[in-house]
Amino acid sequence: MLEDWLAPKAAALESRGLTRRLRARAADDRLIDLAGNDYLGLASDPRVIEAAAEAVCVWGTGSTASRLVTGTTALHEELESALASYVGQESALVFSSGYLANLGVVTALGGPGTLMVSDDHIHASLVDACRLSRSRVEIVPHNDVDAVTKVLAERNEPHAVVMTESVFSVLSDAAPLADLASVARAHDAVLLVDEAHGLGVTGGGRGSVHAAGLAGQDHVLVTMTLSKAMASQGGVVLGPRILREHLVNRARPFIFDTGLNPAACAAALAALQVLQAEPTRPDAIHVAAARLATACGVPPAAGPVVSVPMPGPRETVHAADLCLAAGVRVGSFRPPSVPDGISRLRLTANAGLTQADLDHACTVIVDAIGQVS
Repeated sequence: MLEDWLAPKAAALESRGLTRRLRARAADDRLIDLAGNDYLGLASDPRVIEAAAEAVCVWGTGSTASRLVTGTTALHEELESALASYVGQESALVFSSGYLANLGVVTALGGPGTLMVSDDHIHASLVDACRLSRSRVEIVPHNDVDAVTKVLAERNEPHAVVMTESVFSVLSDAAPLADLASVARAHDAVLLVDEAHGLGVTGGGRGSVHAAGLAGQDHVLVTMTLSKAMASQGGVVLGPRILREHLVNRARPFIFDTGLNPAACAAALAALQVLQAEPTRPDAIHVAAARLATACGVPPAAGPVVSVPMPGPRETVHAADLCLAAGVRVGSFRPPSVPDGISRLRLTANAGLTQADLDHACTVIVDAIGQVS
């Protein structure tokens, strides 16, 4: 029965060049990595590893239960306090993934009396959150402030949440945060900014919300992930203290999920401490991203991602395979992972890349693109 049901679906994906396959990474992998999200190059930093190992020795391998039972440790609270202070927010609440942080805050604020205004390039976690929120959803064109203004002005709901990413995950362009915050304020709405690709990268590491002077404003809420620049796992929602209290009581992905394991908390906290001690580390990300963009002939990125349009999904996969064979790992993004439907090579810059790495990577990528175009 299952074969009859799923085999045609698999065949349809294969015919369009959209099949995805897992590819295990070896522990001794020596490839130049332009596909992962370890933006600050801290996932293998001895200070971060030592902190995680020490947490395992002290707390064990798991948090043992949900945060409301026994899953909250002193490490969770220390991490929340440190993150909130660093990015200029009143409070923070840690979830076990960035995906769940987005699900948690949107569904906890949602309902029949709340309008969700969604940029049409937002991450899948926010798309799913909108679907689960029981709210009316209006999808607006990408980075279109006038469209947001119109939707807010014409709404009937007493509450509204405008959703965007500070730096978008595929095109790596920046949201007009100051304008969106102003429009949200004028129309008694909340602005929710996903800083997954901003934390540790933009604003000297403190993120785009902080750089725009919006940190701590009571109508600007922030979500972040700990699995990218913070070299760990988990997610966090930041904003006014009353929001944190609301989420503790109403966010189902927080209430019913096992808490983030202590080792991940300790690793993220150590990565944050490294970032604070080495504030110029994010600069290397932008230098590397600019070098990659120039080599590939695409516009400079606002964040760590360099997005290179390709002729189609098969060409994208072929180019990525050619790069891999030459010692460079790159991402191959195809529908539905690309918001505009254009298959792309997705290159992620990180602070650990050397000049030699960048020179070799640029040569390999340009050659691969030339072979498939």
